[in-house]
Amino acid sequence: MKNHKIVIIGAGFAGLAAAATLAREGMDVTVVERHDGPGGRARQFSARGFTYDMGPSWYWMPDVIDRFFADFGRKATDYFQLERLDPAYRIYFGRDDHVEIPARVEDTVRLFESMEPGAGFQLERFLAEAEIKYKVGIGEFANKPCLSLAEFAQPRLLRYLTSMHLLRSYRSHVQRFFKNPRLHRMLEFPILFLGGTGKTTPALYSLMNYGDLKLGTWYPMGGMYELVKAMQQLAEEMGARFLFGTEATGIQLQGDRAVAVDTDQGRLEADQVIGAGDYHHVEQDLLPEAARNYSRRYWEKRTLSPSSLIYYMGVDRPVEGLRHHTLLFDTDFETHAGEIYGNPRWPSDPCLYVSATSKTDPSVAPEGQENLMVLIPVATGLEDTPEVRRHYQDQVLDRLEAVLDQPIRDHLVFSRSYAHRNFDEEYHAFKGNAYGLANILTQTAVLKPRMRNRKVENLLYAGQLTVPGPGVPPSILSGVIAADQILGRGA
Repeated sequence: MKNHKIVIIGAGFAGLAAAATLAREGMDVTVVERHDGPGGRARQFSARGFTYDMGPSWYWMPDVIDRFFADFGRKATDYFQLERLDPAYRIYFGRDDHVEIPARVEDTVRLFESMEPGAGFQLERFLAEAEIKYKVGIGEFANKPCLSLAEFAQPRLLRYLTSMHLLRSYRSHVQRFFKNPRLHRMLEFPILFLGGTGKTTPALYSLMNYGDLKLGTWYPMGGMYELVKAMQQLAEEMGARFLFGTEATGIQLQGDRAVAVDTDQGRLEADQVIGAGDYHHVEQDLLPEAARNYSRRYWEKRTLSPSSLIYYMGVDRPVEGLRHHTLLFDTDFETHAGEIYGNPRWPSDPCLYVSATSKTDPSVAPEGQENLMVLIPVATGLEDTPEVRRHYQDQVLDRLEAVLDQPIRDHLVFSRSYAHRNFDEEYHAFKGNAYGLANILTQTAVLKPRMRNRKVENLLYAGQLTVPGPGVPPSILSGVIAADQILGRGA
């Protein structure tokens, strides 16, 4: 298969991973990307001396990223400087009322014990179970293409099925260990971004807590975009080429095979195609109806993870009380979750996430100033208007000033908002989603949108809307799995 022409649509993490993997095997790999550079949702921009990562801001599961580079005889740190954050993040429950998650798990055990007698010991038990889920879930299950249940019908995997707690809810699992509602909220916050509440998300996803509390929260100096640049450089070192500012407009078929990808810059012949952009867009907009895996009705019935309303803000003074990652849980978590998943609407009083990378990295803001990314998880499919954005910016600034007890609005020197319209226009994101499909039981593994096209034998999909799911490490794995399918490797 050397010199086979591979066209990859999209230069996000999945597309970058697939490009590097296939180019290393001597294939003629071309990646088409509509934006002027790589990264997709993980792009970066600068304004007024501030630099912002536009999308992912949490560097979790470093082992997955390390393994990716190790497969090429490289290290992530060959490309960028990586720092472990300590504390990992701060959580506010109100003004002058916060906890910080330390870098060392031993210190986290002591923190839990201080909040609930016996909770330190229980955390050790909880994380021991979560470690098994992580090592099996990420090390085994997440590396499967999930084309058939037979992939999991192996004795060494079947024996883990009961310990994966697929049929137990995340919340009931946490409540078996801890009584303190604050501990519940501290452990449950990653679930909000997975596409459900603790009641609807399988307990399998306590593996996220192992990735958080045990493996740690990291930061590549210069921003998360350093990982994007590293993966592009690696792919180019392997021989892949990138066509930026080039949008795929269609996939040409002959019988049951794709033979070319049409772009706004011309046609690219292809022996294999990987759709690493938005799955829904690739199959619904670039293929004729007869060649699609799924109908429009199928997509309308999918349960999506949240979209996001994001504010990129520049403040001309230090903001005290923030850490690199800060979560404001000073409002009702359950109400906000219900306004995302139960009765979708713009939230009445949302929880907030604030990223202030300037707390760690002086290169991303002018001296003595702060770059803030404030994110509100919101339901998909909402009407995104300038009036809504202005309303929530005022609410965000009011909340930050109240919780942090200092003026911020009068020191705001830059602000840019980003929400549904932007996700749709810039990424063709289905219903303006930010995180892909919800990680609920009925959308897990073989129940996710299929990686292989059933009707076009040389067309595969990769990225957050197929296996293994949303997030930076899963997207990297998705690209590798798709590439391995072309190479005849894997299940």
